[in-house]
Amino acid sequence: MAAQVNLKVTDLKQHSYCPRIVYYTYCQPVRKKTTFKMKFGKEEHDLIEKLETRRTLKRYGLDDGERFFRVRLYSQRLMLNGILDMMIKTDEKVIPVEYKYTNNPPGLNHKYQLTAYTMLLEEKYSSPIHQGMIYLIPQNTIYQFDITENMREFVAKSIRTIREMIKEERFPNATPYQGRCYDCEYRNYCGDVY
Repeated sequence: MAAQVNLKVTDLKQHSYCPRIVYYTYCQPVRKKTTFKMKFGKEEHDLIEKLETRRTLKRYGLDDGERFFRVRLYSQRLMLNGILDMMIKTDEKVIPVEYKYTNNPPGLNHKYQLTAYTMLLEEKYSSPIHQGMIYLIPQNTIYQFDITENMREFVAKSIRTIREMIKEERFPNATPYQGRCYDCEYRNYCGDVY
């Protein structure tokens, strides 16, 4: 049986991006430096949150609804927690929204993070949620995604994989995308990436 560690939704995003980030977080905690990209991203999140309070919901394809920011979520069943950037609640549905500061379209790691938040919201509201959104800050663009059963299964499998890695303290392979290592806060701890 895998270790029963309370995981964070961001662990799923990081594991999909590079599993070593999660390893360094739980198995070999090391001091990480805050990169310029991390600091700038947080500042942009804060700015967008302020702007969102004055905007209509039309950009999300909605006529009405209420926004909730920095929504704390937890699932005892999944032993998973996180803080969702924004939730929109209408009379008919609940929609998770994640902010991302990137010039690229949302990656798989972002989609699985959104899926995990969807699963937490479904448990909280005891109701299925079929869509989520990712707001790309630099382009001021919103991507809408259907949350599929395959995505939910992948998230559940990733949770098990992460817990097994933590329990066995197994050092994972580096991401095959070496460009991700360039400004990684853990780069100095990986002796096999350049």
